[in-house]
Amino acid sequence: MANGVVNGASTTPSSGSSPTTPIPVIPASIDAHRVLLLLDIQVAMLAAPPIGVPSSSTVRTHLAQILSHARSAHPPPLIVHVRNNGDVGEPDEPHSAGWELIFPALPGEITIDKLKNNAFAGTPLANIVAPDAEIVVAGFQTDYSIRATCSAALGRGNEVILIKGAHGTYDRIEVLHGGGITPASRIEAEIEAELEEAGVHLLEMKDLPGIFMDR
Repeated sequence: MANGVVNGASTTPSSGSSPTTPIPVIPASIDAHRVLLLLDIQVAMLAAPPIGVPSSSTVRTHLAQILSHARSAHPPPLIVHVRNNGDVGEPDEPHSAGWELIFPALPGEITIDKLKNNAFAGTPLANIVAPDAEIVVAGFQTDYSIRATCSAALGRGNEVILIKGAHGTYDRIEVLHGGGITPASRIEAEIEAELEEAGVHLLEMKDLPGIFMDR
């Protein structure tokens, strides 16, 4: 099982919260009530299709812009990188090339590993992100980790923002419906609508300049 790094400390996914899990000391210069949560932004996801998602090129550009804005904000938000630990033989198998983060964490940023779609499950994330924090979510996959983590955050009472064009998934083969294919873009739009109805705020890339500012 792989370990995550929290400002030099190690965190390990588990089946539940553990009193031995180290909780990072968040620098006073960081606005911990605003969080940028980057889900599964790993080499495999952003490889050229078909290994990566169909929109990998565009989404990578958008993710880089979001991270740049967050890092240059005054004060910057708490930035948490969540890395998925896949099974043996999967593209994101721990310590494989596809498992590595596209955007390595800088000092003061947090990296944790997860085993499930919900990034709060079996990780220290619930101890790192306050229930009253505003969480800006981006990454992969829309219909798995994005959906599950946004739903869990809403259930905790967090305000959740999902940025359109900064998340993605794969085309889906409809095995039970004649083998047709549902395009990734349609799945992404369906999940956006579902999450918005549940209470997630959907913003556009054009809104980026103001997302990490006081408002």
